[in-house]
Amino acid sequence: MSTHDVEKFLTMGEGQYFERKSARIDLPKLAEAIIGFANANGGEIIVGINNGKIEGINAQGNVKINDFIQCGFDKCLPSVKSSYEFIDVIRQSGENDRLLLLKIEPSADVVHTNKADTAFLRVGDETKKLNHQQRINLEYDKGARMYEDLIAEGCTMDDLDKKLIQEYKEITGFKGDDLYKLLFARGFAKRMDDGTYKITIAGALMFSNYPTAFVPGAKVRFIRYEGNTAETGVRMNIIKQETFDEPIPKLLENIKTVVKNQLREFTTLDPKSGKFVSVPEYPEFAWQEGIVNAVVHRAYNVHGDDIRVIMYDDRVEILSPGKLPSIVNINNIKEVRYSRNPKIARALTEFGWVRELGEGVKRIYEEMNNFFLDEPLYEEGQQSVKLTLKNNIVMRRIRRLERIDATISGQWDNLTHAQKTALEMMYNKGKVKTMELAEELGLTRQPAKKVLDSLEKKGLVRKVANSLNDPNQFYEMLNDKGSL
Repeated sequence: MSTHDVEKFLTMGEGQYFERKSARIDLPKLAEAIIGFANANGGEIIVGINNGKIEGINAQGNVKINDFIQCGFDKCLPSVKSSYEFIDVIRQSGENDRLLLLKIEPSADVVHTNKADTAFLRVGDETKKLNHQQRINLEYDKGARMYEDLIAEGCTMDDLDKKLIQEYKEITGFKGDDLYKLLFARGFAKRMDDGTYKITIAGALMFSNYPTAFVPGAKVRFIRYEGNTAETGVRMNIIKQETFDEPIPKLLENIKTVVKNQLREFTTLDPKSGKFVSVPEYPEFAWQEGIVNAVVHRAYNVHGDDIRVIMYDDRVEILSPGKLPSIVNINNIKEVRYSRNPKIARALTEFGWVRELGEGVKRIYEEMNNFFLDEPLYEEGQQSVKLTLKNNIVMRRIRRLERIDATISGQWDNLTHAQKTALEMMYNKGKVKTMELAEELGLTRQPAKKVLDSLEKKGLVRKVANSLNDPNQFYEMLNDKGSL
């Protein structure tokens, strides 16, 4: 293990998948941490670091070090699956020493307890003791995790995205050329009795070029409606629709691009500067994290429906098949973190998509509040969980039109629709080119130019050009003092 790796263990934040422990920790306390990780999404415990300093484990003696290693077996019921490795270090005194890295696997179908029959769960950067009802709920929900570990029948290495796996190999620091061993080490493949490997459902979802060939309903659909309702028949108002059937990391990247291109910007007053600034329709973190959570936490064993991201003029709805995991409910969703698909969640954390410290949902609330938008709305139906993010497009439009009207000295009501559209575009973007207006209005270049020239004659806009036929010329709004 390199010095760089040791530095990582010293500085990285403790969170959903990682915790530091002193070498002087009591075995029952270590058992609580091990149980918490096993009952949640798995994780790593590094023993031998205290208050940001390397203390090492050698001074504890071989008996206690072996007790650390056996803790998941001796102090946990049922025994927790784990592995370990020693990391060579040098203490501040200059003496050679070691750290112990315990790697805890998530349990699929049981709830672990200590010898006192107490259950714990890792939530963010804390190990929480579960009450009776929480434990019952966790036991009830554990069965859904088994689907992730099932064999994806017919899926082989030839079906997987090799470049994506190579990227994952670099991220994890895996050594060796056998990619099956990498997938096996991370729970994306199982080793059979004859020594061969088979890809799991989690492996197919993460790395298969066409996940729906092995997991029906694994795709994500994006639908953009014009207006605030979904119309049908001759009044159908779908203006964009795309389907994503790709390995999860690529799927997230591509749907992020599509959603971002569909979002608008609005102008608002920055209270700190006193100036009008452009802000996005929704905070990027909020809608992106909502989509990531839908992909990570959905019940993939529920077939017949897809994840849907639906955009209306006034809101975005993100629907994920299946109910919330039993230990999570609408009231505690900001604090409690539990994944039905811990192997997928862990890998996406390594790819940088999933947030640590239980940050995700809580920060969605914070970001929406910072944008002066309504709180996110989570709803749990019989077959799905829906997140709704509302914008305040009505009030933003009213304020924008009032601002424009004030700027042009109350002439707004006397303008044509085309002239109003041109002014709104200038107000939002600062300037507009003739062809941009033409595309917006569905006109050719010449009629659009007449609209802009008419506004220039009214003294409401001015043309900025370096020459008569400047291809980069544009128009911008004026106020009483010149350019806005």
